[in-house]
Amino acid sequence: MKVVHRRYVAHSEAHYAGNLVDGAFGLKLFGDAGTHLVIALDGHESLFAGYASVEFLAPVRGGDVVEAEARLAAKGRRSRTVDFELRIICRSVDDSGRAEVLTEPIVATRARGTAVVPADTATTAR
Repeated sequence: MKVVHRRYVAHSEAHYAGNLVDGAFGLKLFGDAGTHLVIALDGHESLFAGYASVEFLAPVRGGDVVEAEARLAAKGRRSRTVDFELRIICRSVDDSGRAEVLTEPIVATRARGTAVVPADTATTAR
């Protein structure tokens, strides 16, 4: 099972030279997508226990449109291992506001993390 969230990255999110957005921006989107995934699986928001790995592969810039994917990798009794990927699907062309839809998405960030659901809400049937 997977969920995908799409979002425009406002220019106000850029805090660094070159119109760069910090890596925490993508991690926040992973949290939202991961919560959505576990709600769909278990009917509970869950608590995020942590990341096993995070890779920052390409810069995210103000004016980009990104999609954050959360995909179930493994399901334990109460734990849900989730693979995340943040892809840039549109990019600003210049400072005029022009932008383009990318032919191939750019993978910006990959991560794997674990969410935990309370014992009384965990399901094993899905």
